Amino acid sequence: MAKDLLLTLEDTPGEGARVGEALGNAGVNIEGLCAVVRDGRSIVHVLVEDVPAARAALDGAGIRVEGETDVFVSSPISDNDMDTPGRFGTLARALGDAGINIALVYMASGNRIVLATSDNARAQELLQSTM
Repeated sequence: MAKDLLLTLEDTPGEGARVGEALGNAGVNIEGLCAVVRDGRSIVHVLVEDVPAARAALDGAGIRVEGETDVFVSSPISDNDMDTPGRFGTLARALGDAGINIALVYMASGNRIVLATSDNARAQELLQSTM
């Protein structure tokens, strides 16, 4: 099962390369990635399948994993459906109407959506019927 790993890096050239190289050298594929810079720091979310290998590789590169989150990763969504205006609004509305809060969302490889919610199991059930 894929998990989201939270990293905080310096906002300097080469930090992304350190993450990619550490994971790549360990044979860990990055399934999804989201990074945002704020106040001189990069907040990075990395989706990986092999969490123990990813943690070991990042630790070996001096990169601390600050958090690990259970996420729901959607099935692949067709290009036509993914690129439809309002698609995310429809998905988010279905969750909101069900009282499910979205804590984290980003795109993953293969036209998949990564979500961490207040109820991942219920979110997965709801979204499978709308995707």
